[in-house]
Amino acid sequence: MRIRTPFVAATVATLLLATACGDDSKPDPMRDDQWALDAIALPDAWDTSKGDDTVIAVVDTGADLDHPDLKGRFVDGYDFVDNDDEPKDLNGHGTHVSGIAAAHTDNGVGIAGGAPGAKIMPVRVLGADGSGSNGNITKGIVWAADHGADVINLSLGEGELMTKLLQGGILNQAIQHAHDKGAVVVAAAGNDGADTQPYKVETPVLVVGASTRQGTAASFSNFGAEQAVSAPGDGILSTLPTYRTKETLKDTSGYGELSGTSMAAPYVSALAALLHDEGLNPDDIMATIRETATNPKKLSKLGLGIVDAEAAVKKADDKDD
Repeated sequence: MRIRTPFVAATVATLLLATACGDDSKPDPMRDDQWALDAIALPDAWDTSKGDDTVIAVVDTGADLDHPDLKGRFVDGYDFVDNDDEPKDLNGHGTHVSGIAAAHTDNGVGIAGGAPGAKIMPVRVLGADGSGSNGNITKGIVWAADHGADVINLSLGEGELMTKLLQGGILNQAIQHAHDKGAVVVAAAGNDGADTQPYKVETPVLVVGASTRQGTAASFSNFGAEQAVSAPGDGILSTLPTYRTKETLKDTSGYGELSGTSMAAPYVSALAALLHDEGLNPDDIMATIRETATNPKKLSKLGLGIVDAEAAVKKADDKDD
């Protein structure tokens, strides 16, 4: 379930002009509409860490490589759908996920990314219709890990796609490989509103469900995964392609709102990048995120709770003292 909410944004021409004039000291004009950043205290965490020198691989539908709020944020990626070096997003999903994780921040353009200092590695494993094979997704995870990804985001939250992934265990092996190479793997829980364990319990993956503005579990969010956490995933504003795709048929402004666990996962990937910048290894990153998640009402569908970036970074910082 991914729900697009109409959003009035600046035109692409205006954004391009703003980019040309932008710098790192101007607030992002759409920042006030990003409720999720404040809900998990990411801006408060930026005083300590911004995820510098961290690479977040977005294993997804690719990215709008020329988007004014993403251009300059990328490292080399790969396209396993077309088997070339240009992972252009023909769907829109991957671009939205990428913006949540690490769009340009405080540059006077568009939105703020969750990890302002991190880089994005676009790895295209899903086609224009959002579908993909276990084989290509596995290749994408392994390729990202072997090419220097520090965090790997798997926003594979579509019901039909997740059902396919659950039929085999090949992704568990790829995730283990990534962990052994030093990468943290963050995965969306899925959007069927079901109680499910998407990966083997022993697989080193951080599963993320979606929460709402009210701090409850989103109705569409899967739950029940071992040691899962939650993050905002309802009505999330982020980047979208500036050309026509499945997600931009009526609006090529470059921005829009989507909902799903696919949107929740990159917030946690951004937090993982901040903790990587603090010098934590994959196991400590996952443990710190889990230990600092908050669930005061003990809502079972939130798992361990909603992540708290400020508390997680502070805990990591205290370990260094």
